Amino acid sequence: MNIQIFGKSKCFDTKKAERWFKERRIRFQSIDLGKYGISPGELKSVLNAVGLEALVDPKHPDAALLAYLAYDADKVEKLLDNPRLLKTPIVRNGRQATVGYCPEVWQGWA
Repeated sequence: MNIQIFGKSKCFDTKKAERWFKERRIRFQSIDLGKYGISPGELKSVLNAVGLEALVDPKHPDAALLAYLAYDADKVEKLLDNPRLLKTPIVRNGRQATVGYCPEVWQGWA
């Protein structure tokens, strides 16, 4: 299992996800989206697993602006430019991925 957790430093759900994996002694790599962002390849992998709509954080003030972009490619580019628009945590295990706190899915990975 190769777990990656993409999150924001002040996100409560990201901290809960990290704690969930720590409690089960499952190793993971933690990536701070605000500091390091997400690579285009990683974002594409997550998009294939969960879809574009699941990735956008509806609580972010600029999230409504994405709805006005006509093409999905433009939306993806905007997410790459501003990773704070992403809903967190994004948890990846190879080609599988979840957005948000989803222990019921992670349990199936273990």
